[in-house]
Amino acid sequence: MATIGFIGLGIMGRPMAENLIKAGYKLFLKSRREVPADLIAAGGTACASAREVAERADIVITMLPDTPQVAEVLFGADGVAEGLGSSQKIVIDMSSIDPIATRGFAERINELGSAYLDAPVSGGEVGAKAGSLTIMVGGPEDAFVRAKPLFEAMGKNITLVGANGDGQTTKVANQIIVALTIEAVGEALVFASKAGADPARVREALMGGFAASRILEVHGERMVKRTFDPGFRIDLHRKDLNLALQGGRTLGVALPNTATALELFNACAANGGGDQDHSAMVRALERMAAHEIGQGK
Repeated sequence: MATIGFIGLGIMGRPMAENLIKAGYKLFLKSRREVPADLIAAGGTACASAREVAERADIVITMLPDTPQVAEVLFGADGVAEGLGSSQKIVIDMSSIDPIATRGFAERINELGSAYLDAPVSGGEVGAKAGSLTIMVGGPEDAFVRAKPLFEAMGKNITLVGANGDGQTTKVANQIIVALTIEAVGEALVFASKAGADPARVREALMGGFAASRILEVHGERMVKRTFDPGFRIDLHRKDLNLALQGGRTLGVALPNTATALELFNACAANGGGDQDHSAMVRALERMAAHEIGQGK
């Protein structure tokens, strides 16, 4: 069984690493903060640097906030690239980052003799804990086949989309859909609540019709119950939508509703909500309506 390095043990990375340990893999761990004691107690090994992780593991996984952090961990001092050696290892980035930068990272890792997969995920903290993430993979098929048992320990819907960068492109598309659907659910529930209807019952009724969606189910409930502790933070979704708009400008593709969703997230962040769950986008809509869901008319 392959040995695994895992770098980045935040809201998503920690439960993903835990599921790999449960599946029987030997993990070498590195985090910006101290490696959680429960992962060490479960059998994980803390490492002093990303280089050490790469030296000790057959497959290295990164799960980091943004493109600059991935670049630093891979190619900075004592980074993954310095520890790969001549072995044919696999580097898997499961962060959500720039597709164009991803292609450059892949080329540099390939030049060192190792394979590279970009494999961003969808499903949030709930999916990470349950091992039910959707995993969108870009890269060579032989590396995907080698890595697939790992993906199966962390997710359910696992797709090789295409070449390096295509996984990240798919994730950007996912984030466009998620943001616009959150906006639609928030707008509908604010409208219903201000009109005097019970938003909880409205949501329940809509779940049985054509408007039903996972976001209406999960995030609609968060909006009604006012539970905005992060599964996926607004600041991270802002980052993803900025990637979408940057890509749109490069490609000459208009993304007008993506731009609107980003401005709503920006309004939330400006009011101190950047660390809240992205379902809290509804608060920007509530401010414009001068009405909070559940208040009545």
